Amino acid sequence: MVQKIRQKMQGLAEEDYKEFNKKLIPGVDKVMGIRLPALRKLAKEIAKEDFRAYLDEMEEQKESDLYHEEIMCQGMVLGYARMDQEERRKYLDEFVPKITNWAVCDSCVTGYKFMEKAPDYWFDYLKRYQDSPKEFEIRFMIVSMMSHFVDQEHIDEILRICTEIKHQGYYAKMGAAWAIQVCYVKFPEKTRALLEHNEMDDFIHNKAIQKIRESYRVSKEEKETLNLLKRKTGIAG
Repeated sequence: MVQKIRQKMQGLAEEDYKEFNKKLIPGVDKVMGIRLPALRKLAKEIAKEDFRAYLDEMEEQKESDLYHEEIMCQGMVLGYARMDQEERRKYLDEFVPKITNWAVCDSCVTGYKFMEKAPDYWFDYLKRYQDSPKEFEIRFMIVSMMSHFVDQEHIDEILRICTEIKHQGYYAKMGAAWAIQVCYVKFPEKTRALLEHNEMDDFIHNKAIQKIRESYRVSKEEKETLNLLKRKTGIAG
């Protein structure tokens, strides 16, 4: 089934988009060049068919033999397919270690609406990754929380988790900064209080402020006040 899907993917590939995509995800060489809408459409089609056969066969493949889009499609299918929590958790446990770039992480987890249907279960699941030594497992946790759990019930814990991230990976830190920006837009007072008194990594702190100041949903006055909270580390923005 994987080979059959690969043939379909090759029919969707665009050479110009391939070269553009490779520039966005440094270090990823096996790229077909499929646009996200086309890939999402294909993943939804697989999810309506024998998705278990597809996901199980994907697990048997060597990761080095897979294209970027194939890994992304796997992550999308397990989000779209209908299954119970335990089965989905099993497939997610198998998929998360395959996330090795921001594009796979963000394109998949922002669509995981199933997490919002059982928030207690999935928020606890995500917290398992907060001490992970792997950069993209941290980003998976943070971007998932940012996408599905920035609400009254979870805001305090999300902010706490962001302040406690010690991983030095660029994409883990940027994920945390992005999450803080989303938290600020929805809960400005709580997030501003955090930025006024925190011991988080200087890079995350300053990048979070930079991203908040880039938001069209934050007033000019707020942006000027936040700029005073930046730390002097030589980071521009």
